[in-house]
Amino acid sequence: MIEEKKLPNGTGIRVSLPNANLILLLGKKGFVMCGYLNLEAAEKLGDAAAIVTGVSTIEEALNADVKKVTSKARELGVREGMSGEEALKLLS
Repeated sequence: MIEEKKLPNGTGIRVSLPNANLILLLGKKGFVMCGYLNLEAAEKLGDAAAIVTGVSTIEEALNADVKKVTSKARELGVREGMSGEEALKLLS
């Protein structure tokens, strides 16, 4: 099952997979992703991305602290410790 939710600064997506949910917060310039996805791949591809962990809903991702960011996201002002919602604002 896929849930898509319009957010003030982008779109939240939750994909229900057999053992966990994949969570993605999409902005125009980049995205916030859950630990299910690979930050190193995002860095290699030049994406502006931030990672939050331990989340299973869109709301949890918005409230979770950013753990790591790509260099492109850092250029846009995204930092470790800010909330997923704060990061999404900078990536929108």
